[in-house]
Amino acid sequence: MISQQLNDSLTRVGPGSDAGEVLRRYWQPAALSDELMTGRPVVPVRLLGEDLVLFRDSSGELGLIGRHCPHRGADMCYGRLEDNGLRCPFHGWHFDRTGQCVEQPGEPEGSRMHEQIRSTSYPVVEKNGIVWAYMGPGTPPAFPNFDCFRAPDTHVFAFKGLWQCNWLQALEVGIDPAHASFLHRFLQDEDPADSYGKQFRDKAANTEIPMTKLLRDFPRPEINVDETDYGLRLTALRHLGDGRTHVRVTNQIFPEAICIPMSREMTITQWHVPVDDHNCYWFSMFTSFGDPVNKTLMREQRLKEHRLPDYAPLKNAANNYGYDPDEQANETYTGMGLDINVHDQWAVESMGAIQDRTQEHLGKTDVGIIRYRRMLRAAIDAVKAGRDDDLPMRNGTDPAAIFGPVSNDSIAEDGDLAAATRNSDFARRSGCAWDASIADPA
Repeated sequence: MISQQLNDSLTRVGPGSDAGEVLRRYWQPAALSDELMTGRPVVPVRLLGEDLVLFRDSSGELGLIGRHCPHRGADMCYGRLEDNGLRCPFHGWHFDRTGQCVEQPGEPEGSRMHEQIRSTSYPVVEKNGIVWAYMGPGTPPAFPNFDCFRAPDTHVFAFKGLWQCNWLQALEVGIDPAHASFLHRFLQDEDPADSYGKQFRDKAANTEIPMTKLLRDFPRPEINVDETDYGLRLTALRHLGDGRTHVRVTNQIFPEAICIPMSREMTITQWHVPVDDHNCYWFSMFTSFGDPVNKTLMREQRLKEHRLPDYAPLKNAANNYGYDPDEQANETYTGMGLDINVHDQWAVESMGAIQDRTQEHLGKTDVGIIRYRRMLRAAIDAVKAGRDDDLPMRNGTDPAAIFGPVSNDSIAEDGDLAAATRNSDFARRSGCAWDASIADPA
């Protein structure tokens, strides 16, 4: 249990809020590149409780400015995309991608009032299918050399989904290795050969054991958590009873991302991005170490479960997440279908818009959540004290020197867990079509 005051500190994200000020010091996913691939590349963005509009100007450059015109507050999402900027249809005030008003055609001839008018604006960059925004003070930090950023566009697929809950509970489900044996339990095992684009449907490491069976048969993982330059490394050990140990390494990337193995070929790097206090998007980057990603297939798979343009899931609280008691009895632990995103969505949304942590009781398997909250509290204290240089990845570590992170499944046959992870990761990277080499993490 924690106090209501601390729960508010960890969850609220608006300007001036404790956690919000930490998040603003890191690049945040704002939109998918796909959302701008229209005849009129203008999309609304609500991010960290702020209403913004993202657009690509006539020179191909991106701008992210305030959604409401500084004149009378009209919605700039309906602005005219012209003259290398957005023009408000109400009175013709024109803004460039920096938010500067460059013309007020209705004002008296020779007026220079526009020079004093500027909308909110934030720096944006585009990387492998996602447009990123920096909403904090000072110079934006460099991007780390994570696999999802290093890989060529051909080997990364980006997607997102809307969850109606606070960002923190969305993140915390991803740093809870124990839940996979229950929430994502399949009572029947499908052929792993049909698993492309699906999580937990591959074989476990280099065995013939379906991952679904391993998670089902070994529900009590031993979980170790280590601090790293980027956040936390979580190692879940499932001892198979025959001298072998299944080793699953996942990661928490500060402040609100995870990196987990999807299959032997792919990893998922996923940000849990606050829309506001009560809603969030997950932004995922699927990175392939083998063949180029079949983006058409992966997009089709996910669009069967989501609607456009807001990427809201078709299964939700209004239709009981597709719950089927017969399926729950015979096929899945939840009765909510085969898409594990729906399982996670139900878990985090059913907690309420903001989980009441004054009533929770954490167990030993929640060690990742406990360690992460300590890290977030330390970051909040550092920002309040003006010590931004104490924040993870901003504390003197060169982000360009942060690679990986290593995220995989392996089998230790001789008790050397670190070697099993290292060898499995090396085998995957050494056969990669792009330069995925990293220094030995040990």
